[in-house]
Amino acid sequence: MNTFSTAALAATAFLVLVSQPVLAQQKLDAAKSEMGFVSKQMGVPVEGKFRKFDAQVAFDPKKPEAGKVSFTIDTGSASFGAPETDAEVVKPTWLGVTKFPQATFQSSAIKAVGGGKFEVTGKLAIKGSTQTVVVPVALTQAGGATTATGGFTLKRLEFKIGEGEWADTSMVANDVQVKFKLLLSGVPAL
Repeated sequence: MNTFSTAALAATAFLVLVSQPVLAQQKLDAAKSEMGFVSKQMGVPVEGKFRKFDAQVAFDPKKPEAGKVSFTIDTGSASFGAPETDAEVVKPTWLGVTKFPQATFQSSAIKAVGGGKFEVTGKLAIKGSTQTVVVPVALTQAGGATTATGGFTLKRLEFKIGEGEWADTSMVANDVQVKFKLLLSGVPAL
């Protein structure tokens, strides 16, 4: 192969690569988004939320398998709306915020399940423990914005949340429902 042919082949390969659509990152509107959780204490649902979190999203609904989603949650921003409970949940027995200031999620696979719904599989890391979770997500779009809603249940003891005397699930249930509503911009049409 001569130099001209090699240069032409290289130029063609470059043009093919740069003409491929790049999966742009979408933006999270944190002020209009919510990340909450519900646990049960002595059978009574107790709701809380995280006030500080961020998401990095690169997603095309028509090519979900190429998408990536990651979250960072400031565990110190957990709030039940009661000062005494908020002061307790950050302690080492619960979220251990001093040693573990963040919880993270990193997707490993995204699968379309139809009708604007997807399953996002990934690694959830809380308090030094990591578990694989599958998160069902529904997308709706209006006015250039995309709303992603979903939730899943985690087992708090798998993440060492509520250790010692609080490991007794008759007082605080092991199941914690995590739920979210995220407002994103820049997501391509469904």
